[in-house]
This record gives sequence, structure tokens and C-alpha cells, in this order.
Amino acid sequence: MNETSSQNGYFSNENGYNQGEHISASLIFENLIWLSTEEAARLLRRSSHALRQLVYKGKIRPRKFGGRLYFKRSELNELIETSFY
Repeated sequence: MNETSSQNGYFSNENGYNQGEHISASLIFENLIWLSTEEAARLLRRSSHALRQLVYKGKIRPRKFGGRLYFKRSELNELIETSFY
């Protein structure tokens, strides 16, 4: 179990013990390193189709885990910073 996930939505440490603090969905989203296609599209304020077009053009590098595409948040932030997409 990692630090930002648990079945009941509470913050858990490495040992799985609840610390009693509820984490909102936006806070979890802010701490994610890897984003799904839908999450990455939402971050870029584009459709998932537009995101796939950026992948096709070589502007964004996706990684594939378990048959799904994931995008590194830091690379998306860099794309936003340069704003040439």
C-alpha cells in the first residue's frame, strides 16, 4: 500500500496504518506522478483525442503499463511551461 491510497480514502503510511486524515480527490490528483489519458487530457485542458494526436506527433511521450497509456506529470508540466503544443 502506498502513501496516497487506501480502500477507505484515508491517508495511510507505509505500514498501512491510518493516520485519520481524509484526503480530498484534488489533493490526490496533485500528488500523482503518473496520469492516465483522461487525467492528462484534463490537466492540459484538451480532449483525450487531442492528447493522442500530441502523442502521434511526438510532442508527448506516453508509457504503457498493463495495456494502458500513462503520462508523467512533470513532462506534461514542462509542455505547459513551454506552451508550444
